[in-house]
Amino acid sequence: MRKIALPPNFDFETRLTGTGALRVAGTDEVGRGPLAGPVVAAAVVLDPRAIPPGMNDSKTLSRKRRARLAAQIMEVAEVSIAQATVAEIDEMNILQASLLAMERAVAGLMHLPDHVLVDGKWIPQGLSMPATPLIGGDGRCLSIAAASIVAKTWRDRVMVDLAQQHPGYGWETNAGYPSKAHKAALRDLGVTPHHRRSFRPVHNILYQEKL
Repeated sequence: MRKIALPPNFDFETRLTGTGALRVAGTDEVGRGPLAGPVVAAAVVLDPRAIPPGMNDSKTLSRKRRARLAAQIMEVAEVSIAQATVAEIDEMNILQASLLAMERAVAGLMHLPDHVLVDGKWIPQGLSMPATPLIGGDGRCLSIAAASIVAKTWRDRVMVDLAQQHPGYGWETNAGYPSKAHKAALRDLGVTPHHRRSFRPVHNILYQEKL
């Protein structure tokens, strides 16, 4: 019998609060897979008395639902959004850039948390407080789910803005991910300053241009 996936809950935060960690933040990043654009992270400290209903992993929500939830989260929670640039992604690799973005998001909170719940299996090295990695955390932990929703919504808007500056790549719909249309535009229109040159499809086109 197939298991029914349960929505994320507040259990991780509650347990940490019981051990004396009064301010618990969740952090997540969005944009590791695209060929273009920054990687974006958010850190969120939820108020247990005002948690928007219906939160889940941002990838399971429609764009309209994500935008509505992101606005609600911004109203009732403490939120910080940060990014790592394309240049930083190419310089240090996408994993390290993702961790850097999460580190920056946590550091940008108005008040530093006592503990951080991090989506994935890696903890940003620069965090100055204890942290717990949670694989699949955006589907298990409400604070991380909130961070994924905010980060995804913010990054999608960034890519829509960039699409107006560089039409033809479809960033307003594919958000920089390697869709068939995006890869075709790369071949036809070339590489923009917002493309990640360390990613193979972009690197290969640049190599062919040199030849």
